[in-house]
Amino acid sequence: MRIHPRYTQRGAIAVLGGATLLTLLILAFIIFFILEKGLPGISLSFLTTNPTDMGRAGGIFPTLIGTIILPLLAIIIATPLGIFTSVYLSEYTKENKATRIIRFGTDCLAGIPSIIFGLFGYIFFVVTLGFGWSILSGGLTLAVMILPTIIRTSEEAIRAVPKSYREVSFSLGATSWQTVKKVILPNALPGIVTGIMLSIGRAIGETAAVIFTAGSSLRIPSSVFDSTRTMAVHFYILAREGISAENAYATAATLIIAVLIVNLSAYWLMHRFIAKRS
Repeated sequence: MRIHPRYTQRGAIAVLGGATLLTLLILAFIIFFILEKGLPGISLSFLTTNPTDMGRAGGIFPTLIGTIILPLLAIIIATPLGIFTSVYLSEYTKENKATRIIRFGTDCLAGIPSIIFGLFGYIFFVVTLGFGWSILSGGLTLAVMILPTIIRTSEEAIRAVPKSYREVSFSLGATSWQTVKKVILPNALPGIVTGIMLSIGRAIGETAAVIFTAGSSLRIPSSVFDSTRTMAVHFYILAREGISAENAYATAATLIIAVLIVNLSAYWLMHRFIAKRS
């Protein structure tokens, strides 16, 4: 018996809407559960003092510094490399076997477990190059880890720019680089920023790669060659060792709030940029 298209359409909308609602409910449950457990432990003293007794008491100030410095260093290194690579692949090369191999390689790198990147960073940056457990080793490792995400999202954003934009730019006598700089990148910026924000979120929440390369020192770092501990690593150690469930939840809640602030700020700036251009 043939089902009327009207009913299949309604069924599809119901299934898709249900899947979206379930996803939102799971996300809301995780956020509210962590915030409910952790918000009572967050205070100005908790955010501005150093941990004591291995984290059983005191605050998380050094881990806040580490959480800011490591992803920032990784983004500074990975963003230009990723964007330039995506521009080269989409605008300066023709579709051939070599470009397909490069894209396949970046897709494979994006799916590699983070602990593999941690082992690579430990062997190459910590041991071979002699950087030791340091901010530099951790930042370089995170940069390698998030680079494939930035490349693929930036390339897709650049390819989404209509071909007619390029044709008009070339017809006015612009060079390829002028077209990229003045036409393609500004129009692809929302997609590029989205990829960068996804990368920042992954870098902030990373544990395995950071433990192997940046270490877990609770002292405030004074240079890029000092070890540091991020909030994600701090939460992991507190929870795994059973040191302090209260401080672990408070650290997790602080981490969630920080990620939300970063994402909301980035989307606000992106929409302001789009509004100015339109």
